[in-house]
Amino acid sequence: MNNYGIYAIGAALVDTEIQINDADLQLMGIDKGVMTLVDEKRQQALLEHLSDKLVASERACGGSAANSVMAAQQLGSSTFFSCQVALDEHGKFYADDLIKAGVNTQAHRDAREGTTGKCLVMITDDAERTMNTHLGISETISIHNIDTDALKRSKFAYIEGYLVTSETGKPAAISVRNQAQAAGVRVAVSLSDPAIVEYFKDGIVELLGTGVDIIFCNQAEAMALSESTTIEDAADALKKYAKSFIITRGSEPTWVFDGERTLHVHTQPVKAIDTNGAGDLFAGAFLAAIDQGQSYADAAAFANRCAATIVSQFGPRLKAEQYAALKEHM
Repeated sequence: MNNYGIYAIGAALVDTEIQINDADLQLMGIDKGVMTLVDEKRQQALLEHLSDKLVASERACGGSAANSVMAAQQLGSSTFFSCQVALDEHGKFYADDLIKAGVNTQAHRDAREGTTGKCLVMITDDAERTMNTHLGISETISIHNIDTDALKRSKFAYIEGYLVTSETGKPAAISVRNQAQAAGVRVAVSLSDPAIVEYFKDGIVELLGTGVDIIFCNQAEAMALSESTTIEDAADALKKYAKSFIITRGSEPTWVFDGERTLHVHTQPVKAIDTNGAGDLFAGAFLAAIDQGQSYADAAAFANRCAATIVSQFGPRLKAEQYAALKEHM
């Protein structure tokens, strides 16, 4: 009997969100719309330069897979998240925040000396999110952080593609995939970011191995992985990497391949002000819906409603009452 709907592994990052404009990005030499890894000194310099632009919101435990499992937990699935935090104030906050949200984790148990990872999320007027990330101790996530018992007692294993940037994180991600497949646990992988696919493509392909059950990606990521110029060609190419996949396309219909047919699931028209966390919430909502018996088409429609809600406000997570209202229509 499964004790968890979703077991996930990913980077533990405390998010700080800042509203900026394109001129700020150009002045600081930041590539727009992607995640860039930076050292702690560079991140601190950016924070000091942009200190007057901080969004008036509480810090939150973030990271791609963490955002997804937090959403899935709030939407009715039981979850477990493996990560690496430090024995510092941010690490304690991060682990406590997971537990407070109902997500099971080994974070407290595995915490050690170092600096907990942080992500500077910069939001421009067009709602695009640009991230500069200092991984800190989360870069050392390894097979030692895997809770094998929890993994084997889950329906799904969810792996964020960002892990392929780490020398220890990639083997850990591959180990989760292998252990899950050996135990009959379905494996879902998020491609995470176009830049990750472009610069770490070999690692992504290695992570996907002989194929996984579900790939989550946006159109840019799908085209980068397949080296295609059309979404049709990209979708065909993804079939060799996964039994099913979801390609999100912003306000355009989401492409869903359920293993037999390709569906085009429409999104809700909304005024987007912040796309940070939209893909993470989509994946978490989709997996929660599948975990609770929904079809791929219904799960994608539900996930689109969740994503439409989050892009209409600042921050990567919804309020408890918003999750509850959305769950009523799952």
